Amino acid sequence: MDKFVIRGGTPLRGAIRISGAKNSALPCMAAAILTEDEVTLENIPDVRDIETERKLLVSMGAEVELGYGRAHHRTRIRCGSLDPVAKYEIVKTMRASSLVLGPLIARTGTARVAMPGGCAIGGRPIDLHIKALQAMGAEIAQEHGYLEARAKRLHGARIVFDKITVTGTEDLLMAAALADGETCMENCACEPEVLDVAKLLSAMGARIEGAGTATIRVQGVDRLHGAKHRIHPDRIEAGTFLVAAAITGGDLTLTGCNPHHLSSVIEKLREVGVQCELTADTIRVRASGPLRGANISTEEYPGFPTDMQAQFMALATQAEGTSLVTENIFENRFMHVQELVRMGANIRVEGRTAAVVGKSPLSAAAVMASDLRASASLVLAALVAEGETIIDRVYHIDRGYERIEEKLRGVGAKIRRIGNVFRETEEPTAEVTA
Repeated sequence: MDKFVIRGGTPLRGAIRISGAKNSALPCMAAAILTEDEVTLENIPDVRDIETERKLLVSMGAEVELGYGRAHHRTRIRCGSLDPVAKYEIVKTMRASSLVLGPLIARTGTARVAMPGGCAIGGRPIDLHIKALQAMGAEIAQEHGYLEARAKRLHGARIVFDKITVTGTEDLLMAAALADGETCMENCACEPEVLDVAKLLSAMGARIEGAGTATIRVQGVDRLHGAKHRIHPDRIEAGTFLVAAAITGGDLTLTGCNPHHLSSVIEKLREVGVQCELTADTIRVRASGPLRGANISTEEYPGFPTDMQAQFMALATQAEGTSLVTENIFENRFMHVQELVRMGANIRVEGRTAAVVGKSPLSAAAVMASDLRASASLVLAALVAEGETIIDRVYHIDRGYERIEEKLRGVGAKIRRIGNVFRETEEPTAEVTA
């Protein structure tokens, strides 16, 4: 099993190009189910979750060409004849696999999708998807660990989500594109990833209004056609590297990103004492002085993202004063705390709030990643820790960060991977995380 070995103490300087957003790429790949024609997606990140999605689509009969390097991070997907079964052996390794439910019902009239297992960072029940699809005419039952769904043809409906759900909004958006009549979805997620999926669907012939707002209206069409779409930049990868520059006292320029998607993160970095200079597609971040403590509270977009909470907590350990970190999205997303404490952090957790007292001198330790974003926080802490930190179970970080060790090494970090490269090994399947 791969590990990272990181020697801290080096300020990061230089430029890093941001990869495509895996949380946009995954639902966009699922959207290809809605047409027999070829769908081409560009700026696909080279991460483990994309390979898992490829395996899932291929297992259902799709033709998926996935290329990197000279292929410019592109995938071509053609879903001709489909076997509408999402097998547990694949679904259990990635929660986002459930996004095929809506497209399969809409396209084939039937779906058999394995229920994902428990999630390390908290429950993300699929009942919101099920309730909405039933309102659109689907008959859904749970049998032997699978969701069995049927519908002669979905019809439009008024759907009010009980709580904001990104995957629920995306799943129903795809289903509504081929439903009869109008579907009005309220209390929708406004994340950029939802808007990215809507742009692809529109390019395929869908009729969508209001994507990116709390109310989305979809006029169903009889069929969708092939299209080409470029995945937008990964805002969480960009945010992670912004924190990497700040925590090491470095000077980094991020290229190929969208600063608008990171407004809440940039605002907090400035509050901490970090300089941020923005253009249309770059962010330069410099941290030359002492950092100040600041409070964050995770919220749905455009609030501070839950996927940046662990990284900000690592930064808070190096800021003067007390920072309060409140997690409002997931109920079990402080598992990185015990590992940061092992490195010397002063953190106390009470319910959904963690109090981080800085500045704390961090020292190298053997630590273990528990989920995708927790692993990123440990990398950040290791970049400033005295000595050589060993991070185990880095398959988590491979799920969502494209060759992070190579990008960090290119701007001065002393980081290396030991063990087998993730593409040559099978992923352990103990956790399913974001």
